[in-house]
Amino acid sequence: MIPERWLAAALSPPRAWNDGPLATGALRSSPEDFVVDEILGFEASGTGPHALLTVRKRGANTEWVARELARAVGCKPFEVGFAGLKDRNAVTTQHFTVPRGKRTAAELVGIAGEGYEVLASAEHQRKLPRGALAGNRFEIVVRGVDAPAGTLGERIGRIAAGGVPNYFGPQRFGRDAGNLEAVLREAGRLGECARRGRDDGFTLSAARSVIFNAVLAERVARGDWNRLAPGDVANLDGRGSVFLVEALDEALEARCDALEIHPTAPLPGEGESLSGGAVRALEESVAVRFPEALAVIRAARMNAERRALRMRVRDLEHEFADGALRLRFSLASGSFATTVLREIIADADAGE
Repeated sequence: MIPERWLAAALSPPRAWNDGPLATGALRSSPEDFVVDEILGFEASGTGPHALLTVRKRGANTEWVARELARAVGCKPFEVGFAGLKDRNAVTTQHFTVPRGKRTAAELVGIAGEGYEVLASAEHQRKLPRGALAGNRFEIVVRGVDAPAGTLGERIGRIAAGGVPNYFGPQRFGRDAGNLEAVLREAGRLGECARRGRDDGFTLSAARSVIFNAVLAERVARGDWNRLAPGDVANLDGRGSVFLVEALDEALEARCDALEIHPTAPLPGEGESLSGGAVRALEESVAVRFPEALAVIRAARMNAERRALRMRVRDLEHEFADGALRLRFSLASGSFATTVLREIIADADAGE
């Protein structure tokens, strides 16, 4: 049985806007209603033993496509690289690398199978590692939205100007929160020296993510998720750089208001916390509510990291007609589109 506080943090944390979602709506009525384009942030090197592929997939799982590509080019599945997992019930354009062998990169264009097609290919120096992307661009249609156009426009404007809480979406916690169940099972086996399963990465990620969400939920409830305080660790927008805020001044507050920097919360692991004072006390008081997750994290000897509490929603545009709300926006890598959507609509796909 998953404790209620775990489910609340993972699936229904508080929203930024106190008046809640504006309407219900149907997501993913078809894959074409959820379009995702991966933004790598770099070009193919132009030479090398690998081919950097641009692949469009529809209704297909990323790891399944990777296996299909391995079969098509005659390599081992582990030799196929990709930067991140993408939704299955969607139309997505993402990148993979495969060993070229004696083929030119151009010879790989047009490889296709059920639900996927290679659109472009270029020579590249190395295998694409996980996380090697700048972000994602989305075009999403929500159908059956019953809300005044002016009210929708006002909310979307507030999101564009102020961002949204950077919660991990329900996808991180698996179908029916199965990854949280795996965390609890793993914690129960730690004393038995049990061998870790193949889902270890998903389990560890869920353990850290549920604690992060819970800390962010506390900051949202307090109303300071988007403001810096002494003792906060600030993150430079779109970058991994962080620094301790020892004292506030007008310049820091102005940069925070402009979405140039954001407060952060921990992704727990080994190492001394970077935060201080009341901020650190809050983070520690929340983390201890999840002893099983902490035990799994400690056993894995993961390094502590920080994640921004606020998500900047770039290039946000919308159209609304006949109950269909079309949204276009870009997010940094690691942020969830459903977290943006839940500030506008209530829908089961957004964890409601």
